[in-house]
Amino acid sequence: MKTDCIGASPVLQRITLVCLLLGLLLLVSAFLGVAIGSTDQSLGRILAVLAGHANRFPTLSTIILKIRLPRVVLAALVGATLSLGGLLFQALLGNPLAEPYILGISGGSAVGAILGILLGLSPFPGMALLAFAGSMATLSLVLLIATSRYAVKKDSLILAGVMVNAFCGSIIMFLISITRNSRMHTILFWLMGDLSSADFHRMPLLLAVLLPCFVIIFLLARPMNILLLGEEAARNMGVDVRVVSLALLVVTSLMVSVVVCQTGLLGFVGLVMPHLLRLLFGADHRVLVPACILGGGAFLILCDLLARSLPAQGEMPVGVITAMIGAPIFILLLWRSGL
Repeated sequence: MKTDCIGASPVLQRITLVCLLLGLLLLVSAFLGVAIGSTDQSLGRILAVLAGHANRFPTLSTIILKIRLPRVVLAALVGATLSLGGLLFQALLGNPLAEPYILGISGGSAVGAILGILLGLSPFPGMALLAFAGSMATLSLVLLIATSRYAVKKDSLILAGVMVNAFCGSIIMFLISITRNSRMHTILFWLMGDLSSADFHRMPLLLAVLLPCFVIIFLLARPMNILLLGEEAARNMGVDVRVVSLALLVVTSLMVSVVVCQTGLLGFVGLVMPHLLRLLFGADHRVLVPACILGGGAFLILCDLLARSLPAQGEMPVGVITAMIGAPIFILLLWRSGL
């Protein structure tokens, strides 16, 4: 018992420290996301609205509380989900380049979500169920393509993911091309990653799905550490590799499909943040899971702030910013891996 307590204490201290640091970063990012926009306002007025004095500045309170704040909360949840998804795929598949977008999971979710839009289904549960089915189908196809007789060929995962992602993209373009829908522009903008439809009315359902998934992943963080030693070593240490891997893959696909229904395709978030956080805080998933939740949320809030601020008029899809940041990092990692 004493040995367990001594061993657990440094880990708990590291988790606490990381949560405090990244929690502060998340709060700062959220404040910037709420305070900065097309309408310039004094810091005092913004703080007054956030402190509950909305009746003093009705126009500003509407902008902050009904437009910017829901968007910041949605960005934090989506960034946390995609960052966590990338961490899990990299750990389970043993490939540093794995993440939901590159492996085609996001693309499969988007196919299901667009089918739901064209069928007139509600975002939840109709679109979400079809998106989840699409993500599981693409994940199964990628694993099937990259699996030899005895094991998953890690070098083939990325190639399989790129091909499946391209196939999903062609299906999406086909569905759009045969549709005569007035919402065509909205669908195309959504496909590039869009947070402008954020609405507090949808948040309870989103939280009801994502928060239990976050908890499950954190509870399985220690088995994930053991899986890094290899399947045989993990079995010898009492880890049911098949059950843990299947549970994490299903939970990750569910999370990704739910956020894709809300925001469309956002690439490379799951690639950038896990690598950065692993460099900063090490490879212990008990630390990396909360780090990805907080750091990924802050990252996407800042990306969305850039997407809103850079154009002289209007805004660009946040997926453009994440791709501009993530694609060079992906190329660098690909070059370093020698694939």
